[in-house]
Amino acid sequence: MSGNCIACQEKPKVPRVVVVGLASCFGCQLQITNAEEHLLDVLGQIDLRYWQLASSDHMPDEFDVAVIEGAVTTEEAEATVRDLRERAATVIAIGACATTAGIPGMAAASFLERPGQVYERVPAACGTMVSPRPVSAVIDVDYEVRTCPMDALDFVDVLQRALYGSNKTVYTKTMCGDCKRNETSCFFGKQTLCLGLVTRAGCGARCVNLGRPCNGCRGLSPDANLPSAREACERYGVPVADFDKALEMFNQVNPALATHE
Repeated sequence: MSGNCIACQEKPKVPRVVVVGLASCFGCQLQITNAEEHLLDVLGQIDLRYWQLASSDHMPDEFDVAVIEGAVTTEEAEATVRDLRERAATVIAIGACATTAGIPGMAAASFLERPGQVYERVPAACGTMVSPRPVSAVIDVDYEVRTCPMDALDFVDVLQRALYGSNKTVYTKTMCGDCKRNETSCFFGKQTLCLGLVTRAGCGARCVNLGRPCNGCRGLSPDANLPSAREACERYGVPVADFDKALEMFNQVNPALATHE
């Protein structure tokens, strides 16, 4: 991620922003509106030229920031993100589908067989389908907002960094450290699977704080040690097969899983 700074340009201007949705539930775009207390302040700093969820207007020819939600699942989507990358100074991928391929990514394994399992004849509206992948598998992405759905205030924070620059460190550690800081009990002690031991930190372990195991929606941490995690499962009486299966929900296209097969 390059971290281009709009405000660092020689002649700063109000950044022109477009928000685009690919294969997703559009829930992350809805999350933007949930930043109600801060939304007007945010909109006051940008020139929102296009928002796919809110308008049927055509996308403008010129803009500075492209916000992309959803996985790439068609050749048309591939062409769209490449075009956005060429025209935008900054690209922000939001939500698990855009950053990890998310739920669409679950169909990536044996993809060519998948459409026929759903349709007798694939509708023309589907376009030319491709194996689901995150936006970063097609183009360089400057910033990411993870989780499913993304947190509205996380989006505001990342947008501020994109507009004004920041040296804030991108999280790579696993989430277990957050649980220890929050002094929450570990699910493995209850022989219950939790993906926090391999999932990228940054959410503050919110699900665990609410009494629910982590399902890994932030994607695998680059620091994750999968062999060690599998050993931990065996040690605590959690089936390793269940661990591997759970990883597929948000990490199906992650190369780290392919090395285990």
